[in-house]
Amino acid sequence: MNLNDTKVGIIGGGQLGKMLIQEAKKMDFYVCVLAPSINSPAAKIADEVIVGDLYDEEKISEIVKKCDVTTYEIEHINTDILCSLEEEGYRIYPSPKILKTINNKYVQKEFLRKNNLPTPEFEKISDLKYTASKFGFPFVQKACIGGYDGRGVEVIKTEKDFSNALECDSFAEKYVEFEKELAVIVSRGINGEVKVFPVVEMMFDHNKNICDRIIAPGRIEKDIVEKVQEIAIKCVELLDGVGVFAIEMFLTKGGRVLINEIAPRVHNSGHYTIEACVTSQFEQHIRAICNLPLGSTDLIIPAVMVNILGEEGKNGHPFYKGLEDIMKISGVNIHIYGKKIVKPFRKMGHITVVDKSVEKAFSKATQVNRILKAISLEGYKSEE
Repeated sequence: MNLNDTKVGIIGGGQLGKMLIQEAKKMDFYVCVLAPSINSPAAKIADEVIVGDLYDEEKISEIVKKCDVTTYEIEHINTDILCSLEEEGYRIYPSPKILKTINNKYVQKEFLRKNNLPTPEFEKISDLKYTASKFGFPFVQKACIGGYDGRGVEVIKTEKDFSNALECDSFAEKYVEFEKELAVIVSRGINGEVKVFPVVEMMFDHNKNICDRIIAPGRIEKDIVEKVQEIAIKCVELLDGVGVFAIEMFLTKGGRVLINEIAPRVHNSGHYTIEACVTSQFEQHIRAICNLPLGSTDLIIPAVMVNILGEEGKNGHPFYKGLEDIMKISGVNIHIYGKKIVKPFRKMGHITVVDKSVEKAFSKATQVNRILKAISLEGYKSEE
């Protein structure tokens, strides 16, 4: 393959697209993105930008037809036109048919159940009282379509919470008493070659209902690691997936491993791989969709990744308070996404801290979390 003659298309202009481009350019690929704005993080560094809505049939057709292979960095896109283009013979990975299955979380759950893959008990909601009588309190209500980063999920603890229930097509999931939340990245090539990354532990800010830190490797027993990796590989193989997939799971207090959800793309839980693994998830995805040999997924050094989330307050131009202070800490690696506006709880960047032990990396990550704040420049000036 002559790499610099290969055009890679990426649908979506966010930070995942940006990091895919950074890896693709190391191999001298030509990259075209479809982004909603010329100022989107990925658009700023792409070779070519098509500005348009991610549901626009004409714009999606344009990028797919001008590229040798197309991928996506976000699930909320027009899958119907992508399926039609795939049937015409255009190379789109992962297959948009997989995206259709995964995009509807209820359909995704049905796929898991049909294939005897472990997942919490669930059922479609028609009446909240009936669901409560069957599952008991608490139970989890999830939107079938459109949920992400904690949105589209509501924990129903008592009948009083019925008034806060999601008003959309949704399903209920039995509440899981879990010990840890885990994730693993699986990569699969066009020829069926599979590589699995280390299993990581996810920690959540429950006030913001969003992932706060990723600990690699996860602090779990070897037999649990093997079980998680085995389930994740089976899941991607049954999907006949090509590219990188993230599988999020619960480890119950009884030692069971249950699949929470699947993401058919590079994922927040795999950002640590840039510094901590031989091959990053982003390079691995490019390798997979371009039919290149997959790279080693070995962990070089323990790491803890911290999401930089927008602080509560007014929206505005971003200012990263404490950035210079955290740069004095050894092992700190900074990734600022380049988003023009900071919003409460919006992912503005991430920090990966590497060290010789998970404990040391975690201690430094706690420092980073305390010091670094993504606030509005206007708010910072008003503090002075």
